Amino acid sequence: MFNENNFLNKKSINELMQLIKDFPNEKTKIFSLLDFNKANSLFKVLDFSMKQEIIKELTTNKKRKFLNNLSIDDRIDFLENISKDFLKSLIKYLNYEEKKRTLISLGYPENSIGNFMIPYDLGIKMTWKVKESLDYIRKEIKNSDIIEIIYIIDNKGKLLYDIKIEEFLLVDPDTIVYDLMNKKHNESLKLTDTKKEATKIFSLNNRISLPIIDDQNYLLGIVIVDDILRGLSNENYKKYFQKIGEKKIFNQSYIQIPLYKLIKKRAGWLILLFIGEMFTTTVIQNFSNIIKKAVVLAIFIPLVVSSGGNSGAQASSLIIQAMALGEIKTKDWWIVIRREIICGFFLGTILGLTGFFRIIVWHNINLFNYGENWLLIGFSILLSLIGIVTWGTFSGSMLPFIIKKFGGNPATSSAPFVATLVDVVGLIIYFSISYFFLQGVLL
Repeated sequence: MFNENNFLNKKSINELMQLIKDFPNEKTKIFSLLDFNKANSLFKVLDFSMKQEIIKELTTNKKRKFLNNLSIDDRIDFLENISKDFLKSLIKYLNYEEKKRTLISLGYPENSIGNFMIPYDLGIKMTWKVKESLDYIRKEIKNSDIIEIIYIIDNKGKLLYDIKIEEFLLVDPDTIVYDLMNKKHNESLKLTDTKKEATKIFSLNNRISLPIIDDQNYLLGIVIVDDILRGLSNENYKKYFQKIGEKKIFNQSYIQIPLYKLIKKRAGWLILLFIGEMFTTTVIQNFSNIIKKAVVLAIFIPLVVSSGGNSGAQASSLIIQAMALGEIKTKDWWIVIRREIICGFFLGTILGLTGFFRIIVWHNINLFNYGENWLLIGFSILLSLIGIVTWGTFSGSMLPFIIKKFGGNPATSSAPFVATLVDVVGLIIYFSISYFFLQGVLL
């Protein structure tokens, strides 16, 4: 039986070029049947326009295999001369390492965000209707992970605006996309932005994905936060976890850090989270007229319980980090428990006094009327926070030891256990203390 592969691979490069010249419409088929070495040799001598046509017409698998196997010099020689649109469509076929090497060679810094770019070809025109846009997305989408955000472009491909896809689903299908846009500036990234800069923008904007644009605002692709986190180096990984606990980069290990420094560095973060949770209580206050029983206690549930969860997650992160760096061993659990109980008590006192002060101020300047027993309520919150935060730091610091003792992975298992324990026990502590102070008065 005639074998086209063997027949073509036995031909010389000159003979293959003559075949392509004689049968120009078959050039891609001829090229795809060649072994890589023969295809590579042929590719080097083809006209640039012919190279572009062949690459465009190759199947996805052939394109991926050929581009990844090209030497970096041959790849760059080809890619640096093609259009930006064609370049961004080809980059997606490279594996992580080859994409990184290629972008660096094309002039992008080694730690630039371009190394994590996912090419994006689903730009929506502002003149389209919502129905037309959704039909286009359904037809063209290849990866459901990239449609959390819809990106709106002009006729030239420049990014104008982005909008969450759920907002598209809640409007009349005949709505013009332009009518959904407002003047609010949306964040974006440049190919040359660093991972550190991207991480900061992600955290400030609470986004799953962000668009990547060039200097002229053309939409090149997107980057997903999961890819950024996976790409963090060991050094950034360490800084990331230490930042969660607001423990800056100390020269000492966890055991050697003075307690006052440990408390000082962690208190600021907890107070910030605590103050943020006050917005939750404000929202609940707006619905207090429908709460018929123990209204004040209900108002403060999110505040006190979340403070315990925050302190538990903070302690857990610090211990996991210290374990990963070899600063503490399983046998050091007793040292940790003593330190964390002391930390928890003082951190709880700081938050408790903050909550107590909030009740005094809110009540006396008439922002909210806590009733004639407002002082007892204040003491309930104060002592509840001391107990809950102490419990949070205790359980958060001990669970990594327990999980590791039983062969589990503390890094992946501690967080949900901490959340569950602190929520359940925290509510028991809160209602027990509140009952002690308010029995016969409100309860």
